[in-house]
Amino acid sequence: MVIIMKKQASSEDINHIKVKIEKLGCKVHTSEGESCIILGVVGDTSSIDTGIFEVEESVDKVMRVQSPYKRASRAFHPSDTVINLGTTSIGGNNLTVIAGPCAVENETQLLTIASAVKKSGATILRGGAFKPRTSPYSFQGLKEEGLKLLKKAKDLTGLPVVTEVMSIDQIEVTSKYVDMIQIGARNMQNFELLKAVGKTDMPVLLKRGLSATIEEFLMAAEYIMASGNEKVILCERGIRTYETYTRNTLDISAVLAVKKLSHLPIIVDPSHASGRWWMVEPLSKAAVAVGADGIAVEVHNDPANALSDGEQSIKPEKFTAMMHSLSDLAKIQNKTLKVD
Repeated sequence: MVIIMKKQASSEDINHIKVKIEKLGCKVHTSEGESCIILGVVGDTSSIDTGIFEVEESVDKVMRVQSPYKRASRAFHPSDTVINLGTTSIGGNNLTVIAGPCAVENETQLLTIASAVKKSGATILRGGAFKPRTSPYSFQGLKEEGLKLLKKAKDLTGLPVVTEVMSIDQIEVTSKYVDMIQIGARNMQNFELLKAVGKTDMPVLLKRGLSATIEEFLMAAEYIMASGNEKVILCERGIRTYETYTRNTLDISAVLAVKKLSHLPIIVDPSHASGRWWMVEPLSKAAVAVGADGIAVEVHNDPANALSDGEQSIKPEKFTAMMHSLSDLAKIQNKTLKVD
C-alpha cells in the first residue's frame, strides 16, 4: 500500500499518518519526491481499509501495490535511486564503468590492470578473490590474500573496489578490504546470504540468476532491502537459453523492464553475457543505448594466460578505445562518462 501525501502536508501531518500505520502492525518506508512525500506501507495490508487514510485531509490518495516486491518498487520510490561509492556514484546522470580482471591472480597482474583501467576512465575496480567455478579443479581464487591485493590496488589508484562473496562467513573479512559486495548469479536466490548482506551498510551489486525472471530478480533485491540495506545495484549479466554459441544470452530488454518497475540502478555485464571478448564493446554500446546506468567489463593484460575467463576479457588498449566510444554514446542518454 502506498499513501501519497498532499504537497502542503506538514511534518506533524506525516508523523500522524506514520503512527497510524505502525499501530496497525506495519512498517513505514518514506520516499521524498519532487512534489510530494510518499509513505510506503510494508507488511500485511490485506485487511486494512484504505478509507481510514483517505479521510485524512493531509492525504492525497491511497493505492495498493500489486507487485510482491515493495521497497524495490518504483511505486514506493518514484525517483531514481543514486548510490554513492567512494568518489563516484551509481545511477542518475552518471555512466558508471566497472573494470578489472575476473580473478586476482598476483600483485603484478592486478596493479597493472588497475592502473590501466583507471587511466582510461573506469570508476570502480572489479576483481575476484573468491571464485565460484564450475569445476572443483579450476582456480578458486587467492581468498584473503586476494582481498589484500585489492586493497593495495585501491590505495594505488583511488578506485573503490567490488568483489564477490559466496557465503555468509566471507562477508566480515571481505568488508575489511573492499567498498562494495557482489552477489553472483549462482547465489541470487541464496536467501540467507541475501539477508546477511542486507544487514551490512555496504552497497551490494546483485547479479541476475542464470534462469531468473525479472520478478525473481527484483524479489532477490527485496530480500536485501527488507533486511535494512537499500544500497542495491542490479546487474543484468545474461540468462541461460537454448543458444550455445555465446556463454549466455544478454537480455537487453531487462534494463528497460527494471527501469519501469524499480527505482534501483541497473548495470550490464557484457563479458559474462557473451563469453567472447570481441562482443564486449558492441554489447556495452547496446547497454548504454537502452539507458543502463553502467557496465561491468573484464579487462586482462594477458588474457591468453589468464587463470579465469580469459576468452571474455579485453586487453587494456581495447578498453581505452571502447571508453572513448562509450563517452560519445553516453551523451545521447544525457549521461556523463569522463574520459581523458
